[in-house]
Order: sequence, then C-alpha cells, then structure tokens
Amino acid sequence: MSYAITRAADAGAAYNSIWMPLLTFNRDTVGDADGIPFALTLTAGDDPKIAGGLWAHSLWGTFYIALVVVPAEARGQGLGKALMQQAEAEARLLGCRQMWLDTYAFQARAFYERLGFSVFGQIDGPPPVFPRFFMQKMLAAE
Repeated sequence: MSYAITRAADAGAAYNSIWMPLLTFNRDTVGDADGIPFALTLTAGDDPKIAGGLWAHSLWGTFYIALVVVPAEARGQGLGKALMQQAEAEARLLGCRQMWLDTYAFQARAFYERLGFSVFGQIDGPPPVFPRFFMQKMLAAE
C-alpha cells in the first residue's frame, strides 16, 4: 500500500485520528495511558467567565502543567502561587513523583524557581522568545 502526505484542512479534527493509534499502542504496551486531566479556574467577582487558571494532566507518575494564566491586573496577589500549590496538592494525592512544565524566556522561569522547580532541559533559539526551559519539581514520597 502506498501512502500520501497531505496537510489537513482542519488540524483539530485530524488530531484524534492521529492520536488514537498512538494511544492504543501505549495501552497495549504499558497499560493505562489515558491519564487524568486537572483544571483550576479563576473568575473575577460575580462574573462566571473564566479569566485564567491552571490546566494539567497526570500520567504515569508525573504531573504535567500545560497552562498557567493569571490576568495581568490580578498578578502580584498570590493567585499564581495558590494555583500551583493546589496543583501540587493534587499531584501528591494522585501519587505523582514529579511535576513538570515548560516556559519561555519571556514568561515565568523565576516564578517557578521560587516554587522549587529547576531546569532540566532547554531549547535555544532567537530572543526574545527563546530559550525555552523545561522545568521539574520532584515530589518526595509522604
């Protein structure tokens, strides 16, 4: 059989078609491969609209933090730290040994370092976007 490579008109729709064979392979190879999504949201006052928050995913003993957003006008009030502390509590409840995330040079490396994260990898490129830092925090067994 021959295969053709084409650009998908709808990348979002193509995602599941690409992801499902890999998920099946992972399940067949190591068992559970679905992981557990986790989200915390920030809302302002009585407005139910989500203004920010944290989205993470735990899988195979790790807790990946994909998104952390605190609205600009709410920064400096401890909300980011509170989001991260709640995420860490969840990671511990799930028995995760490690939390990890990535951040760019123009984002929040120093913030994550103050919370106990350290760089374990880096991708270089042109400033001001790069470098991109991959950071982890090991969670001691309790």
